[in-house]
Amino acid sequence: MSYVIRALTPALVEKFLEYFDHDAFADNPRWQFCYCNFVHYDHRGPAFSDTEPAANRAAVAERICARKMHGFLAFEDERVVGWCQAAPRTTILTLATEPDPDGTARQVGSVVCFVIAKAHRGKGLASQLLGAACETFKAQGLAFAEAYPKRDAETEAANHTGPLGMYLKFGFSPYRTDPDGTVVVRLPLK
Repeated sequence: MSYVIRALTPALVEKFLEYFDHDAFADNPRWQFCYCNFVHYDHRGPAFSDTEPAANRAAVAERICARKMHGFLAFEDERVVGWCQAAPRTTILTLATEPDPDGTARQVGSVVCFVIAKAHRGKGLASQLLGAACETFKAQGLAFAEAYPKRDAETEAANHTGPLGMYLKFGFSPYRTDPDGTVVVRLPLK
């Protein structure tokens, strides 16, 4: 399949919202309220699972328009069929409290989630999005791409951070394993 990968910009906010309104979680409606706001949500407040879809949608739209949410949309013709949220680690709220044992957090680009439309899974689209993220991180002068796959993810939904095998095939190496089964993987970009 031929896909066109575009960096998220304010001009694409309506395409992003349309994708999340209708297609992104068509086979996983429990997560439809998220709009990929989870990693930007202040988890010291009410539980994210109690947030309303309209509030998450509005927060994400505002963040995109302010250029504070980054990632890549995959298009088939003019229809969005995939999303990868990827940005410098220091711009992602939930990563602010994560360990930084070697003091490199400011040099890291983080790949935090993929949402691929069901009909487009298993066709290499996530790898194409990952490639776009790594190229952008490199162009930004970052030293590492980092991702957070689950070692024992058993469902497509549980693999929303990207499958471990995809990262290993792409050249990432395990950096550390967290107690919850997250394998932090890194790829040197220099």
